[in-house]
Amino acid sequence: MFDRRSLLFAFALALAAAAPSAWSQHTLRIAAAADLQPLLPPVISAFQEQTGVTVQASYKSSATLATEIINGAPFDLFLAADLSFPQRVIDAGKAEEAKPEPYAQGTLVLWTRNDSGVEALSLGGLRSPEVRSIAIANAEHAPYGRAAQAALEHEQLLDALRPKLVIAENIAQAAQYADSGNAQAGFISLTSALTPRLQADGHFIRVPADDYPPILQGGVVVRDSANAAAARKFLEFLRTPAISRILAERGLEPIH
Repeated sequence: MFDRRSLLFAFALALAAAAPSAWSQHTLRIAAAADLQPLLPPVISAFQEQTGVTVQASYKSSATLATEIINGAPFDLFLAADLSFPQRVIDAGKAEEAKPEPYAQGTLVLWTRNDSGVEALSLGGLRSPEVRSIAIANAEHAPYGRAAQAALEHEQLLDALRPKLVIAENIAQAAQYADSGNAQAGFISLTSALTPRLQADGHFIRVPADDYPPILQGGVVVRDSANAAAARKFLEFLRTPAISRILAERGLEPIH
């Protein structure tokens, strides 16, 4: 669980150096990648308490959110699970930035329930006949799915495991499939694996970092946003050292 007092104190420090003269009274609307769902709500609560700005977040795959923004969905800030989908928004002329602003780096893990029947959790062990189904996010829509596919290709496992793969829309759904027993194991984000429920229900191993490209998570302020000042401040807050340390405890590493 988050230490709420530590979070509020860290956020107060982050705001003190550059507090705006006035905050928009409009609701700050965040389009957030699914891997942020386990950790962003308390961060949002702290932001609201310190600034008085009301925040609403919508959690979906990065690809889905990028498409919605390009098609005119009324978001103020896009927090994606990689840099490619914010770049699509930029290329469509829908972002204030000239390039995505990285705010964290994600980690891919392989997770299974304690009662799944998987004896020794390992990438190579997924070949075992005992492992009949493996959850993975859709590589076309979800950066973590793309990373998982890259890892399987790197380990020369993709062709052998393809019949076992259960495709989820996003990384949160992949975690749900694995936790519910609809899949015996799942490639999920470390942010999901470190939630109290999944820590209680199962265990995980980290996929070797060399097996997949870095999952650099980035954001952009949506062009012509009615709440651009608050959106920029929220994005800056995520990158401050104090808040980065707190996010790292829940599975998102600072940008190196």
